[in-house]
Amino acid sequence: MEAIDIQPWLFRVEPLEGESLSHFLGRFRRANKLTPNGLGKMAGLGGAIARWEKFRFNPPASGQQLEALAVVVAVAGDRLQGMLPPPGVGMKLEPIRLGGACYAQSPCHRIEWQLKRMQGWDRHQLRLLSECPNCGARFKVPALWVDGWCQRCFLGFGEMVKYQKYL
Repeated sequence: MEAIDIQPWLFRVEPLEGESLSHFLGRFRRANKLTPNGLGKMAGLGGAIARWEKFRFNPPASGQQLEALAVVVAVAGDRLQGMLPPPGVGMKLEPIRLGGACYAQSPCHRIEWQLKRMQGWDRHQLRLLSECPNCGARFKVPALWVDGWCQRCFLGFGEMVKYQKYL
């Protein structure tokens, strides 16, 4: 009997405008029932996926790594590059921040929210949240945002806009 090399097929997931790489990777993995290590093995990236989901970009993702990921997720490498923080711009790893008004319009984590220079979101003139305004729980990394609500009290991210303060 001859062994057949069966290639896995994957569901396509389209990135959302402004979406962070962490959030996109989590959505892609869930749609395809993959772990961070499983996706890393498929792309030949080892543990890089798990690091990137936690905004750990030291060392930074190389063009070669992004192209390898692009082949697996069927998204152009330059589009993946746009999900990363701009070169030379400081980024906050923690706490994870959220703009409730923006999330209500487009349910995804935006990479801009994690930039050190961002205290608020200019588009809505509101301060970013770093914890649930209802129960005080810190937000999990965006790759783990499955249902769009606080993991402790279940307040929806879009509903948190009423707790955000103006800039």
